[in-house]
Amino acid sequence: MWQCPKCKREFKNTNQSHYCTKPESIDGYISMQAPEVQSTIQKVCDIIRETVPECTEIISCHMPTFRNGSSKSNLVQLAAHKNHLGFYPFDDAVNAFADRLALEGYKFNKGCIHFPWSKPIPYELISEIIQYRVAQLD
Repeated sequence: MWQCPKCKREFKNTNQSHYCTKPESIDGYISMQAPEVQSTIQKVCDIIRETVPECTEIISCHMPTFRNGSSKSNLVQLAAHKNHLGFYPFDDAVNAFADRLALEGYKFNKGCIHFPWSKPIPYELISEIIQYRVAQLD
C-alpha cells in the first residue's frame, strides 16, 4: 500500500493519481495538472468560453463543469486523465457525433469522449460538439 504524503489516503498503486483537495476554480484545476497538458486544457476551456460567453463555470465531481448561462443544466465537463482528456458532452451529443468520432479513431462511450494526449486535440470538433449541446439546451 502507498500512502499519499499530503492527504494520508492509502492506495494500492504507488503514486496513485488522485485529488487531495477539491480545486476552487477551473483555473485552480488546470494548475493542479501536469505542466505538459495545462495549455491544452486551458485552450479547451477557452473554446468553451468563446462558444458560450454566458456560460457558468463550476467544479463538479472534481471536474471543470460548464453550464449553459444561468441554467442548472450542464453543458459539458472535462477531466485530465493519465493518457487522455476526458470530454463529457453527455449521451445525446456523443451519439450524434459517434460516426465521426469512430472515423477519426477516438474512443468514446456513454456520455464521454477520450482525446488522447498523444494525438492533436481536435479543437474544431470540440467547438462543434459544444454548439450542438447549446442547441439542445435552448
